[in-house]
Amino acid sequence: MAKGDPREPLGARERQIMDVVYRLGEASVADVLAGLADPPSYSAVRTMVRSLEAKGLLRHRREGVKYVYRPAHSRDAAKVGALEHLMRTFFAGSAAAAVEAILDPSVAKLSDEELARLEALIRDARKKEK
Repeated sequence: MAKGDPREPLGARERQIMDVVYRLGEASVADVLAGLADPPSYSAVRTMVRSLEAKGLLRHRREGVKYVYRPAHSRDAAKVGALEHLMRTFFAGSAAAAVEAILDPSVAKLSDEELARLEALIRDARKKEK
């Protein structure tokens, strides 16, 4: 994958850091540390944030003596990348298998509105294929 590709697979802690930065919009290392459950050391977070920047997933600006980081890509682009990784890892690339897992009542109880939305999305997908 190219540097900065939002489809880049991330480790669990990297995903947590990206989630904090997306949630806050921009964040210093101290902000990220405060936003993590069971955080590692400050220096570990700083190292991971720099690594995410080196991968092209974060950008920074200087604010006084600290760096403030922001996502290099939209949250939507990151969601697509995470979904592609999830489908490859757990569902052998099969969208149908992923949807089947989502529809399993032991995974999630979908409301009538959510089911109607899924039905509409399937209809739209069929129309686009023709």
